Amino acid sequence: MGVPARHHTRSRVDKRRSHAALKPLSLIKCSHCGEMIPSHKICPFCGYYKDKEVIDVFKGLNKKEKKQKQKEIEEEK
Repeated sequence: MGVPARHHTRSRVDKRRSHAALKPLSLIKCSHCGEMIPSHKICPFCGYYKDKEVIDVFKGLNKKEKKQKQKEIEEEK
């Protein structure tokens, strides 16, 4: 089994790991509902992408939840 011949210094290891840091998300405003979402993703709040409805966000909700969600969207506009 191979074993390293020399010990790598802490600075050398840290230099290699300098690109592994987490970067903040780049959020944009949804063109339909105005919520902040990641770019190039379908809006989870309204289901639109590039001004076209892609998914129905009301599909899995019961009648009471649908009414409440529609009311929230109308209040935001």
